Amino acid sequence: MSNPGHSNPGNTLFDLSRGVLDVASQKVTRIEEITRRMKMLAMNALIEAARAGDTGRGFAVVANEVSDISTQVSGITKELKSEIVARVDHLTTTGTAIVQEMHGKRLADLSLNMIEIIDRNLYERSCDVRWWATDRAVVDCAANPTEVARRHAARRLGVILESYTVYLDLWIADRDGRVIANGRPDRYHTAQSASVAEEAWFRQALATKDGGEFVVGDVGRNRTLDDRVVATYATAIRRNGDANGEVIGALGIFFDWEPQAAAVVQGVRLEEAERDRTRCLLLDARHRVIAASDGQGVLTESLPLRRGADSMGHYRDPKGRLVGYALTPGYETYKGMGWYGVIVQSP
Repeated sequence: MSNPGHSNPGNTLFDLSRGVLDVASQKVTRIEEITRRMKMLAMNALIEAARAGDTGRGFAVVANEVSDISTQVSGITKELKSEIVARVDHLTTTGTAIVQEMHGKRLADLSLNMIEIIDRNLYERSCDVRWWATDRAVVDCAANPTEVARRHAARRLGVILESYTVYLDLWIADRDGRVIANGRPDRYHTAQSASVAEEAWFRQALATKDGGEFVVGDVGRNRTLDDRVVATYATAIRRNGDANGEVIGALGIFFDWEPQAAAVVQGVRLEEAERDRTRCLLLDARHRVIAASDGQGVLTESLPLRRGADSMGHYRDPKGRLVGYALTPGYETYKGMGWYGVIVQSP
């Protein structure tokens, strides 16, 4: 949870710097007033000593000495004021740089946290698709797609969907790319007349080397699934469910991307004061926005992310916004897809 009452260390540092400058300026001003008064007294004393003639010579010496001391004090005061201003300016500049570095690292850390949450989530999806592709009902349907086998497979997929609510649908396709069963035939009745032969995820699934491999399609809209935004995971279905068996079809599972991703980017632990000027984003490998805390630009906006060799970092963009980013580190056997967590914060 954010803490609105939490004090900003940067503001505290700047307040202290301004306070030091204000106090020093006040004291220097008082010293300057005193030296002016001393000079006036010395001048008046010299005038009176001149009127007194020889009897006022001793007093004139003292008056001259007081005037000289006043002049010296005045010079020291000016130097002191100049040095204090210069040092406070340096402190403020240094403090600003330190605070910006700390803040940039914080945004980068929050970006890493976002992408790590997504990685852990998608790792589970990669496990799901490889496991379900060995399910007896799925394998039997791909091997011999009779009406009975297809109905049995659809019921089995439906049972899985009841437990795994993060999916919109699960499809079994034969080697020709014809969808022969899906888990929600009543809701997505056109799926079983669909062909996925030209879909990249299907072709890549058939090309997997063994049952341990899987493929992931780009996040995008699926017209058959009510034009919802999905992340598609797929793998080959192999004869008898053997890891090295003959490829007899493909299983595609469609992760309901938008609500899951929105929960991640909207759940970043920001201070209340910074929420209105901050965008939390997930970018794919092409730097295309695939999730945004403000809901804007999803699948239509690209962010020209500037990064060097480091997998995470921060910088100021041409608009003066602070950008923190982190490249996916992957999770266990899931290597990630070159996605980024990004936070863009306006001044």
